[in-house]
Amino acid sequence: MKQSIYFLLTFTSFILNAQQQYFPQSTASWETISYQEAGLDADKMDDVVAFAKANEYKGSRDLRIAILDGFKKEPFHEILGPTKKRGGPAGMILKNGKIVKAWGDVNRVDMTFSVTKSFLSTVAGIALDKGLIASENDTVANYVWDGTFAGKQNSQITWSQLLQQNSAWQGELYGVKDWADRPPRDGDVDDWQYAQPHKPGTVMEYNDVRVNVLAYSLLQVHRKPLPVVLKENIMDPIGASITWRWKGYDNAWETVDGLQMKSVTGGGHSGAGMFINTTDMARFGLLFINNGNWNGKQLISREFIDRALTPSTPNPNYGYMWWLNNADGSRHWNGVGENVFYAAGFGGNFIIVDREHDLVIVTRWLEPSKVEEFMQLITAAID
Repeated sequence: MKQSIYFLLTFTSFILNAQQQYFPQSTASWETISYQEAGLDADKMDDVVAFAKANEYKGSRDLRIAILDGFKKEPFHEILGPTKKRGGPAGMILKNGKIVKAWGDVNRVDMTFSVTKSFLSTVAGIALDKGLIASENDTVANYVWDGTFAGKQNSQITWSQLLQQNSAWQGELYGVKDWADRPPRDGDVDDWQYAQPHKPGTVMEYNDVRVNVLAYSLLQVHRKPLPVVLKENIMDPIGASITWRWKGYDNAWETVDGLQMKSVTGGGHSGAGMFINTTDMARFGLLFINNGNWNGKQLISREFIDRALTPSTPNPNYGYMWWLNNADGSRHWNGVGENVFYAAGFGGNFIIVDREHDLVIVTRWLEPSKVEEFMQLITAAID
């Protein structure tokens, strides 16, 4: 019932805002509006920006160092793909598509870590919209028959379970074993290594190896490098810059139809992933606040977006690689509306979509523990 009310509210908001929605044609001509025009308290919004600048992610700006320190508890963890030194705090806030406020260097290209997962989910949506995948409830083994999904455990796995990160896939990909990726904080990693696997679809486990299995599987379905699929179907139509790059591990080369193609990653905790600037992230969020429609052209179906934002059974705060601010789950921002969903990445990278207030918020290199307070400040500024 709650989910039905949510979709009714967002659809009503979409209809009401359709006439006033703005779509930037280029970064050079992106229109701005004042706090007053956006219905935001100016003094409180100044506090929001000051808060973002004052609470920079504490990790090293040399992201190679930050990654190795952040994941030092993982057995055998190493850098497998490219990294890049980052800039300082940056962000943008959009209202009805127009810029209310921007801070920092919004044109600087930086790693964005697990925000990449929401781009990967979108590539899966493209495959579904094109009929390359008949249903996300199909088992992946019916599409990827090279042994990646062989065996009693892996043959059960569906596309939706990969998208919700509850697949419990077992194996090794590009030299990384699933059991060695993001082990439990407590207990002996050996216990997890030999533990009985969960039934697919029953337990969410944040695990980059399994996310990368999804990327590999989508490469087999699209038969094109996923950055090319994303560029042609999403990034070019929304007017993104030419500066973003989606990278894979150094050894992640596959031969598809006789051509060498790189299989990309869904995150960057061993390097690689999406390298992108703040403005391009904001455009991506603007596409989703408009239910996949960009200036009258439907780039990804509303039906897929609705399913992507449906809470999964094991975790009510997670859909298809988007986080949901659902009060029924443990990852809920108090004092912030439940109609908010977001992409989140290591180091404090966020694309936050508030459909109720028609806000898209991008914040980068914000200390992750401070994002709830950051969003509470924005909520308090709404007039």
